[in-house]
Amino acid sequence: MSNILLLASKSESRQQLLQEAKIPFKVIKQEAKEEECDWGLPLVQLVESIALHKMNDITLDKGKEGERCFVLTADTLSQLPDGTLQGKPTDREDAIAKIKAARTGSRLATAFCLDRKIFEQGEWKMDRRIVHVVTADYFFDVPDHWIDRYLEHSRGFVASNAIAVEDYGAQFFKQMSGSYSTIVGLPMFELREALDQLEFFGE
Repeated sequence: MSNILLLASKSESRQQLLQEAKIPFKVIKQEAKEEECDWGLPLVQLVESIALHKMNDITLDKGKEGERCFVLTADTLSQLPDGTLQGKPTDREDAIAKIKAARTGSRLATAFCLDRKIFEQGEWKMDRRIVHVVTADYFFDVPDHWIDRYLEHSRGFVASNAIAVEDYGAQFFKQMSGSYSTIVGLPMFELREALDQLEFFGE
């Protein structure tokens, strides 16, 4: 397999999932402003719109005529039972509030946008695109006297809803309904299927 997935995400959790799946990747630049999306949309539509917005903001090196590449963007958001949307925490106080709120359960959605692009006439053009959103429900319970240690040793400060269920955070991951990798930040079953459809692994 000679293709390399161009990952437009700085998420260490997503990178870890790809490494574990033995999918070769390279991180590329993407600095889309999520606040430009319509945050009045329902959860599933919102994460999908953000993943698409990120794809429109990627930076690719110039290619050779006829060359093709595979680009991936993704976004993850959580929603509390009262409908409140939860993204990454803005500071420590916000992270603690999110952690406590998650004890009653949360719904999470991760969207990805996968493009196969071809370099034609001096620019990259989208050849095929697959957009997919996967949801999951989970309970994550960090007792008050564990919160400082959790934030010190986990990826909570950079995770949706301040919830990092992998590695150190696994001991507070009480229950889920749905895909584990979706909660981590990238639905790997659906991504592998999409990569297959776009012939990433070879014809």
